Amino acid sequence: MAARRILKAVLVDLSGTLHIEDTAIPGAQEALKRLRKAPVVIRFVTNTTKECKKTLLERLRKLHFEIEEDEIFTSLTAARNLVEQKNVRPMLLVDDSALHDFEGIATHNPNAVVIGLAPEHFNYQTMNKAFRLALDGAPIIAIHKARYYKKKDGLALGPGPFVTGLEYATDTKATVVGKPEKTFFLEALRSTGCKPEEALMIGDDCRDDVGGAQNAGMLGILVKTGKYRIGDEAKIKPAPYLTCDSFPEAVDHILNNLLNEFHP
Repeated sequence: MAARRILKAVLVDLSGTLHIEDTAIPGAQEALKRLRKAPVVIRFVTNTTKECKKTLLERLRKLHFEIEEDEIFTSLTAARNLVEQKNVRPMLLVDDSALHDFEGIATHNPNAVVIGLAPEHFNYQTMNKAFRLALDGAPIIAIHKARYYKKKDGLALGPGPFVTGLEYATDTKATVVGKPEKTFFLEALRSTGCKPEEALMIGDDCRDDVGGAQNAGMLGILVKTGKYRIGDEAKIKPAPYLTCDSFPEAVDHILNNLLNEFHP
């Protein structure tokens, strides 16, 4: 890895890192306040597809996180941008609460499939409709391909297995727009004016958060909350820059070690 510059930007995952559903990770709010006092730009990057950005922001504010809407970059935003670039009419296989982020997008007579986490729609009839569209040549746009995520009652299937099922059945490959895609991280950084070697990512998903960020040229800190399972840090190469117990500990490391020129 190239010599680092002074840390200028910190990207933070949300679900599993700052909160799990409607419960905050202990100490996360105060840790965020401490991080905001540092000379770094903060962006919150999330693969969530179960709720629009507005609903997500309301959830975070109820948990007393001081976050502004323009600080959040979601895979829903990235998917909408791609739909507009391709000028397609998508079948939106997403949770109803996420539809707000696609307002104004034409969906009649669909010629593309956009698939995210949509537990209420992952049934045979709906998946078969998506299958037939893709078989007829409609591109599949996967908001992300996470294998699973953390709920209060345990781990739950993510959209990845369903995207992979469509790929397998149609012998095609989906275009993935969320983490761990390099373009997602670079787009999230664009508004900060910072280079990847000046940025760090904190998340609970070794592959999608840490591996994706490090492939984009950033540092990655893996936290042992959310979906983390023992041994996750060995699943990527290079290994995470740091693995620590929680977001507050990650913030402590940043404040104590990474605010001057550094060469990890």
